[in-house]
Amino acid sequence: MTAGEPSRWVREGERTLVSTRILELKSVRFRHPVRGTERDFTVAHAPDWVNVVAITPGDEIILVRQFRFGSNELSLELPGGVIEKGEDPVTAGVRELGEETGFGGGGVRLLGSVNPNPAIQDNRCHFVLVDGAVATIPINWDDDEEIQVSKAPVAQALAWARSGVITHSLSVAALMLYEGVRRI
Repeated sequence: MTAGEPSRWVREGERTLVSTRILELKSVRFRHPVRGTERDFTVAHAPDWVNVVAITPGDEIILVRQFRFGSNELSLELPGGVIEKGEDPVTAGVRELGEETGFGGGGVRLLGSVNPNPAIQDNRCHFVLVDGAVATIPINWDDDEEIQVSKAPVAQALAWARSGVITHSLSVAALMLYEGVRRI
């Protein structure tokens, strides 16, 4: 059985439940346009993020390993972070790459963007490609950061994304998008 296109609920209003340094939890009131049902849904509001696929002249991907508080584990992933309010995603990607790894340079472009979890989050994650990345500037970590920077051959990093060695979902998405672009 095939249903018609789902209805777009009407956003009626919102209130902040909790506000922290990195996100807000909001209660958002929605009304179904046909049934008239009204209900509050919890939405996590966070700034947009950026993840960087940085490729060296030797065809290696720059990776970072750091402790992640949500998973309580060390995580192998792409460099990235929060986009500052009003900042362009490509500019943010170059900034985050430099701050976390000391790498920069090369050709830079936006690979694409995704909604990390549209069921409960309202932000976007943008993927930036930096070709020809070389070590150019001093690393400048945030106070809570402690990062191991490494390089892996592109084929190896893509295999790690496919096999579950890299488990950060947004890094996996960026790497799979890059793999598709690389084949073109």
